[in-house]
This record gives sequence, structure tokens and C-alpha cells, in this order.
Amino acid sequence: MKVIIMGCGRVGEQLARLLVNEDHQIVVIDQDADALARLGTDFKGKRVEGIGFDRDVLLQAGILEADAFAAASSSDNANIVAARIAHNIFHVPRVVARLFDPRRAEIYRRLGMLTISSTTWGAERLRELLTSAELDPILSFGSGEVSQLNIEVPPQLVGRMVKDISVPTEIVVVAITRQGAAFLPTSGSQFKDGDIIHVAILATALERFKNLLGLSEGG
Repeated sequence: MKVIIMGCGRVGEQLARLLVNEDHQIVVIDQDADALARLGTDFKGKRVEGIGFDRDVLLQAGILEADAFAAASSSDNANIVAARIAHNIFHVPRVVARLFDPRRAEIYRRLGMLTISSTTWGAERLRELLTSAELDPILSFGSGEVSQLNIEVPPQLVGRMVKDISVPTEIVVVAITRQGAAFLPTSGSQFKDGDIIHVAILATALERFKNLLGLSEGG
């Protein structure tokens, strides 16, 4: 993929390095030459100095051939403007904007734009870690609405089936790791001692899941 990243702060820089290491074609835009210089001489992508929502700068970055655009600067306003230009004017297939204000992120998400609110995601992640010590959240999707959890099967679930802890649109067992090998289960798959269950779950269903597992205080 050819990916343009606007903003070379901590997030933009890390994203650029991750994608370059996966052999994507990366172009990083930032108006601060020192920020671009932090990428180092070994950076295999392209650097463009300028304002990330300026048409000429975007054309110089190759937006006409871009497969994806990430607005990752420290300014919500700049990210919104740049993302809308990439999406509405240049019709980049995949556009994601990082926004600090979760209310703005939700508004633009409803308008069909992919957004991530680091504030909401961080709050949801902290809540999970503080209140769910028995569980192991390893990934969050969107702005934290959905998480992936790993949990070793508790004794009370041994011999029970996947369907016993599944709730449509809320709790989905996506995989089971057994003796070091993972597989995709069916609703009738039985849990065995030592299994690791990999679950996709809505943040709002966490307490329900704990009840199903017998991990709540009352369980």
C-alpha cells in the first residue's frame, strides 16, 4: 500500500516506522523539518515538508496514487480538514483521522469518516485494566467499544460449550488455543482444561461476560 501520514509527532513517527517495516510505501508530511529529521537517515519512506492539508503539498506527497491517508497531527482541526480533503476531494480509499475530542470523533464517525479518539480509547483501556484484573485485554477496536480478551478457561467452564458464553452482537469466541495451537471453534466446541479463550467483546458487555465466567463478585 501507498500510505500518506500527516503529522510526524510521536504517533505519526511510530506509525510510519511500523508501516515501513511491513514494506508499505510511506510518505510523511509535516511542516516542522526537525520533526521529519527524527525519522533518521535510515528511514526508507519519503518526507515532505509543508502543511498537511495544502493541496500542492498533498499532490507532492502523491495523494493521487495513495491507498490510505492518516491524519495524525496534534491538531484536531488540522486532522479534520486534511481527512476531509483526502476523502472528499481526492477520494483516497481509506482515510483515518486521529482526534483528541471524543465528541468530534463520534460526529465524524456518524458522517462515515473513520476516526480514533485517543482520549476515549485511553479511558476505556484504563477502565478495563482497573476493573477487570481477571481478564487480559490485548486489543481495542474503534474508540474502545470492542476489545479482544484472552482468558484461561476457568474450572467451571471445562466441558461446557462455546455457545454457553456467546451472546450475539456482544460476546463472540473467535478462537481457542489448545496445547499451543489455535483453532476456530464452532458453537458446539467444548472447552478443555488449559484452553486459552480469545474473545471479542463489547465494552458494555464486560460485566455480563464476567457473570458468564463466574468472575463477578456475586458469581
